[in-house]
Amino acid sequence: MTDLLAARSQMAMSLGFHIIFAVVGIGMPLLMVVAEWRWRRSGDGIYLDLAHRWAKGTAILFAVGAVSGTVLSFELGLLWPGFMAHAGAIIGMPFSLEGFAFFTEAIFLGIYLYGWDRISPRAHLTAGVLVALSGALSGIFVVIANAWMNTPAGFDLVNAQLVNIDPLAAMRNPAAFAQTLHMTLAAYASTGFVVAGIHALALLRKPQNAFHRRALAVALLVGAPAALLQPLSGDLSARVVARWQPVKLAAMEGQFKTERGAPLRIGGWPDEATGQTRYALEIPRGLSLLAFHDPGAEVKGLPGWSQWEQPQKAQRACVNCRKDDVRWCAERRRVRVSVTV
Repeated sequence: MTDLLAARSQMAMSLGFHIIFAVVGIGMPLLMVVAEWRWRRSGDGIYLDLAHRWAKGTAILFAVGAVSGTVLSFELGLLWPGFMAHAGAIIGMPFSLEGFAFFTEAIFLGIYLYGWDRISPRAHLTAGVLVALSGALSGIFVVIANAWMNTPAGFDLVNAQLVNIDPLAAMRNPAAFAQTLHMTLAAYASTGFVVAGIHALALLRKPQNAFHRRALAVALLVGAPAALLQPLSGDLSARVVARWQPVKLAAMEGQFKTERGAPLRIGGWPDEATGQTRYALEIPRGLSLLAFHDPGAEVKGLPGWSQWEQPQKAQRACVNCRKDDVRWCAERRRVRVSVTV
């Protein structure tokens, strides 16, 4: 195993673990706030019981997510020091803002947990709203940093040096809105439907149980609207990739030939040697329609790009040359920072 593969594997495992708690940390606070709001509006004690239980679950999962997120922050510097040396000044602001959002969430979660009989009902509900809002903002700020890696902005590359750094412009990079919207909706949809599934299963055993019926209703109230909006968000994200990262689109879809009316492939095995995606089920003109909203639009295939713009070939070339320095690649190959990293 190469150092690069080991670093990627460790990062993937850490992210795969953390994302579960990050998603729940965005979705669960909204569930508990809706439950409390419905209790205060209806006086139904079952909603109060739901708010208490979901608040305790949120606190436990928040604590685990805080630890796994801390591990990831260390891994950024330890596993990718070259990247952070160049990019830290650019994407440091969203990470700093995420820290503010995290501590805001922690403070108001404490107030929410221990303030039931100590502060006014309006203040308590407001604390819950701030927990839900800061949880969502934490995810948004981190995803903005990820979006920057896909569509770098907010700096100039002059003589192989990153200059004229503008952190706010970096946060407004072209992929930021599409990715943050998609991730936030995904968090609400996945959390809502997982909770709904748990209570639906309980209802199969006890169909008349009022607790599970109300919990199912609240969970669907959060998850269903997000799920309905998610396809629109996904379409927006795909078109951002087509506009700003066309070589990534070609690589993801196994598009080896530049053509108009490119088909959408379902499944298949990309074969670089022959320039074909074998065994794929093709939907005529599907890729052109989804990527550009035009069934006759041209999609550029992988061979239409230089090897330094093709993800796999650029990676192999960078690993083989063993010059772990963005300046060398910028001077000799004019590779975009995102590709080099």
